[in-house]
Amino acid sequence: MSAIRVLPELLISQIAAGEVVERPASALKELLENSLDAGARDISVVLAGGGTQLIKVTDDGGGIARDELKLALARHATSKIGSLEDLERVGSLGFRGEALASMASVSHLTLTSRRAGEKHAWTVTATGSNITRASPAALAAGTSIEVRDLYFNTPARRKFLKAEPTEYAHCEEAFRRVALSRPEIGFTLQHNSRTQWHLKPQPPRERIGAVLGDDFYAAALALDETSGVGLRLTGAIGLPAQARTSRDAQYFFVNGRTVRDKLSAHAIRQAYQDVLHHDRHPAFVLFLEIDPSQVDVNVHPTKTEVRFRDARAVHQFIFHALNKTLAGSTAGTGAARVQVFAPAAGVGAGASPVALRQAAMALGASEPSAFYETLFRRPGPATPLPEADDSPLGYALAQLSGVYVLAQNRHGLVIVDMHAAHERILYEKLKDLLDRREIPMQPLLVPVTFSADALDVATVEEHAAVLRTIGFDIAAASPTSLIVRAVPAPLADADARSLAGDVLREIREYGASRVLTERRNELLGTMACHAAVRANRKLTVPEMNALLREMETTERSGQCNHGRPTWHQISLAELDRLFMRGK
Repeated sequence: MSAIRVLPELLISQIAAGEVVERPASALKELLENSLDAGARDISVVLAGGGTQLIKVTDDGGGIARDELKLALARHATSKIGSLEDLERVGSLGFRGEALASMASVSHLTLTSRRAGEKHAWTVTATGSNITRASPAALAAGTSIEVRDLYFNTPARRKFLKAEPTEYAHCEEAFRRVALSRPEIGFTLQHNSRTQWHLKPQPPRERIGAVLGDDFYAAALALDETSGVGLRLTGAIGLPAQARTSRDAQYFFVNGRTVRDKLSAHAIRQAYQDVLHHDRHPAFVLFLEIDPSQVDVNVHPTKTEVRFRDARAVHQFIFHALNKTLAGSTAGTGAARVQVFAPAAGVGAGASPVALRQAAMALGASEPSAFYETLFRRPGPATPLPEADDSPLGYALAQLSGVYVLAQNRHGLVIVDMHAAHERILYEKLKDLLDRREIPMQPLLVPVTFSADALDVATVEEHAAVLRTIGFDIAAASPTSLIVRAVPAPLADADARSLAGDVLREIREYGASRVLTERRNELLGTMACHAAVRANRKLTVPEMNALLREMETTERSGQCNHGRPTWHQISLAELDRLFMRGK
């Protein structure tokens, strides 16, 4: 057996480098975070060879004193914490004191810095464990760190690096994440002598648009929610219709720190599950603010994972904040509204335009079709359209191919998938009624009898109470047949036999308790689909307008239960371009 020995300091640092500096992007992230901690207002990044040949980060922060330059490259040397109490309330991005030492052990590192008021800068260089004495250098106030030939002395590690374009892509992503976290700071990125990014200080929403692109910016829902226990969630979330096939546009920050957190990821997935197709992923940029004492950032050497003291409270807060925003509601207003970043995006595809219908209540209308025929009849040529906030989806013009409703609003043409829209409306109504245990039954004028196998008959006899809870009166007519006497009132127009068959199948397969809990949404979605208006059913203009008004008062009406958009806006400007008007 080999004797136990103390490892050399250089080898210790090289082992640590494997955890902290996984690749050039990891080193870049650490250097950028150091610049932020130093109070920088402008940060410049220069890369060569995807970061394997050169990573240079220059900032205008506070700088490092001459006699502390060598100490900055020592392991576990930091100005960020000094006690356990500091560790439990970490407010800085860096605090371990490992990053610079790890980089110095596997590269040729040059550290140059100048504090405000000093006549000139000072510089030290490090190669492995050898660090030179500080010597004078030229630099404006701040710090510049060059990391050259990463892993030059650890070839086994270097061979695992990918091709230059891949390593650069990872570096650029690290840059994007840090730039998103601090919109008030200017950032510049050069690669192989070409400027790739130049970001001036700007408001948060403009920085989000600059980093994620105009498509996301135009369809992003603004979010700003607080809780009574000191939590705040801000940022932007993408509409379900703009969901992506990959997770390449998902950014989550905790107190300004970019993290990969399973708890928040689960809460976000839950918030979107009712409006998103299962193989799509939402885009989002979210900033969670929390008391530093309530989150442990000392979980992983790269500081990309966190642990919350009250995980359940954080999970619920994130879920409810996103769920409310996606539903289009704003607490305390009574009228549910969606705030969209881009001015024109308020009428974008898949948005959820929810508004109060106080006029209907004031008129005391009891029969919807008659009310809509009077109040929302198609306007004549001389009648101006209402304000967009009053009727965002406008007025019906016609029906196309028995599938789409065409409507006109102030912005142009609105196209509605009538089945998808009606399905969402029924689904939300059923959810609300079931939550209140108030799904009303509609007795059938002529009860429906149909053949059934023994398992279906047994299911009805065993779970009659559950069936009544969801609005069904079904009984055994014989050992081989069932009779449906009543169905949920919102689904009175559905085919009773087919509807009952699908509901019984759900109960048989998953059990009554699961159907009313974890499978609740799937069950109600199935029920809603049966009663939604079908293709090729002709609607009158009042019926089409009634559908539009219901969409405007229904949460999540921008998507059907399967995550597809229910409506799309074509602006007048788009139509003008299509017909080359003005040219």
